[in-house]
Formats: sequence, C-alpha cells, structure tokens
Amino acid sequence: MIFKALSILFWIIIELLVDGYVLQGIRGAFQKWRLLQSKAFAIFYWATSALTVAALLTGGYVTIAGTGVRAACLLITFILLICKFTFILFVFADDIRRKFVLKKKTTATTSATSTAPAAATNIDAIPRSEFLLKAGLLAVAVPLAAIKTAMPKGSYDYHVLYQTMYLPNLPRAFDGLRIGQISDIHSGSFYNKKAVLGGVEMLLKEKTDLIFFTGDLVNGQASEMTDYQDIFSKVKAPLGVFSTLGNHDYGDYGDWDSPVTKKKNHDDLIATHKNMGWDLLRNENRRLKINGEEIGILGLENWSEYSRFPKYGRMDLAVKNTDDLPVKLLLSHDPSHWRAEVLPKYPQIDAMFAGHTHGMQFGVRTEHFQYSPITYVYNEWAGHYQENKQQLYVNVGFGFVGLTGRVGILPEITIFTLKAGIDPSQPVS
Repeated sequence: MIFKALSILFWIIIELLVDGYVLQGIRGAFQKWRLLQSKAFAIFYWATSALTVAALLTGGYVTIAGTGVRAACLLITFILLICKFTFILFVFADDIRRKFVLKKKTTATTSATSTAPAAATNIDAIPRSEFLLKAGLLAVAVPLAAIKTAMPKGSYDYHVLYQTMYLPNLPRAFDGLRIGQISDIHSGSFYNKKAVLGGVEMLLKEKTDLIFFTGDLVNGQASEMTDYQDIFSKVKAPLGVFSTLGNHDYGDYGDWDSPVTKKKNHDDLIATHKNMGWDLLRNENRRLKINGEEIGILGLENWSEYSRFPKYGRMDLAVKNTDDLPVKLLLSHDPSHWRAEVLPKYPQIDAMFAGHTHGMQFGVRTEHFQYSPITYVYNEWAGHYQENKQQLYVNVGFGFVGLTGRVGILPEITIFTLKAGIDPSQPVS
C-alpha cells in the first residue's frame, strides 16, 4: 500500500512538471494568440491538469470506484502523458536552440565590449521558435495514430507463452504433464472468425494433456457464442478441458426483461460449456488420475476482492473432500482472489490460474519486463507469481472487451509444464 501511494505521488509530481513545461510550449507556439497568453487560459489549463491528476488518483488509489472506471482513467492519463512527452521533445529542442543563441549573443557582446563587463542576458528574452513548437504539436498525432493502428492489429496477434511450474508434492505420474490455458474469450467482441480459429489452432498444435479456461466466455449474453461455438468446440485434450465462470458470464451488466430472462441466459451459457465438451466447475472439484496417482482440479465461481464484481465463489465447497490429494490446482477468474482469500485461508492450494485483467490491453510486455497502468489496480496482473509455496498465474486473455484491440499486451495462450520438485531459480529457504 505504501509503495502504491509513493508511485501515485511520483506520477502526480511528474504530471505537474510536464504540464507546466507543456504550457510554456503551447504559449510559445502561438505567441500572437492573446487568449493563450491570458490568465483565464492558465486557469482553464491547470483545471484540466487537475482533472488529469484526479483521473490518475481514481485509477490508482480510489478503490471505491469500479475497476473498469479505474482502468479507463489510467489509460486516458497515460495516453495523454505519451502525447505530452512527444511535444516536450520539441520544447526541449527549442530550449537547446535558445541557449545556443544566448551563448552566441553573450560571446559577441563580450568581444565587442572587452573592456567593460557584459550586460546580463536572459534566455526568456530570446523568442521561441513558433515553427518548431507547432511541428511538435503536429507530432503529437504520431503516437495517437500509432496506437490507433496497432490496436486492431493486436486484437488477434496470438502469442504462445511457456511456463514451467514446479510443485514439490507433484506425484511422479504427473511429472511433465502439459496444461494449456486460455482466458477471457469475450466472444461478443470478435469480428473475425478466421483469426479466432487461427488462435484455437495454435493452442491445439501444442498437444497439451489438458486445458484450462478461466472465465469470461462472453461479454454478457450467451447468444454471443452462436457464431463461435463450433470453433471452440474444437478445443479438446486427452485428459479433458476444465472451465470456470468469470464476472461477465452472469449477465450482471445487462438489462433484462425479468429475472427469468436473466436466468435463462445464464442457463444457456452453462449449456454452451457442456455442448463444447468442457467440464464447467462451479465451486466443485475433479480428481485427475494417472497410473493410480491423483491430483485435484478445483473450479470456483467468480470471486473478487472488489465490490463491483460478484462474489459467487465458495472455496469451502471447492475444496470439499480434497484433503488427501497431494496437489490442488485452482481455477479462479479474478487474480485478486489469490491474495484476498487463497493465501491467508487456503494454504493447501498449490497453484491458482486466473485471467480477468487483460493487462488492460495496453502496455509493454517482453520476456524480462512488463508494465501496464493496470498495475496500480491489481498487484498481480500478468504472468507468474509465487509467495512461499503457493503460486499464481494470470493469463492476459484470448479476446478483448471495451477497447477494440490491444497495444503491447497481446492475446495469450499459455502452456504449462508441471515438474516435480522445487524451482531451481528460487532461493533456498
């Protein structure tokens, strides 16, 4: 919590410094516009800056706001910062030019009056280059255009990520087991069936032993799967496909004619899982058996730390009759569940598989570095996490919702290899 507060404070300071510098640049670019030089404009500008800071605070620190609202606020703030930094490059270049001119004038004055002290010259007395600063304002369109261009291209740019998961108590029969995970399909957002099929085929080429789907099959209505059920029915694995529900799968965000209609929609969604041959786990578990040895696959209905999202999950039911199993793998859509309930109350859960965050569909993700503004909302938002002997993996999603596309945080298919033993990269305690 302290780290998050310091991070937000850092960004507020950066935001204010950047805004002050940008204001100088705007006024320099339009020196003859009296309105931009007026006190009224300054008040308007800093009021807008205050709103940006408020959006940053809402996104990163005001937990009473809905998570979707918080993510949107963060996205807007960071896109604005990208644009401002682009403009600042030109303002900074103009400052370099002005200092060079100042130095040249000072040198010339000193040479001409070598017997008398040179008069002091202020850099502010040297006018800014309107051409350079106006070019900077035009350049702001470049990152906006790049984001707009990259976003739809990222919608179906599926990436396969590989993760070795070490489990000390894993039975020998399961050593080397391969698991595929996809999450957050959001079929109601799709507009290219061929591309979706290509993503499914990428998963199937991995020939995993079993597959996990960790929630949000639709945006809200079961009918969204009508055109895609045949594609996802191809998702099969020798040991089965296990699925669970996400916050969008309950129809809670839609307007329904009656509770009966809403229930019918939810029943249809559950039937869709069955029609595709997926084993939907709703606060229950399955025993996976190989050569006489067993592990547990547990599936939870949606459970979130945040009040905006439903808490339909019942861990007491999901873990029922599993005490004898040496390894328990939990499917739970929202990663906030791991820190809020799993870690403090259920130490017997070896690993949890989640989705939900989408990595905000905006950020940077490489093999050794990842960043997204969603980090100010979720402590665990993408990839592998471990605390003591318990692990979490957050898949950033197969589909997209809200934003029509992705930038930097691309759709993910995760392939896990289970290994018996302790992760050799972890420090020995």
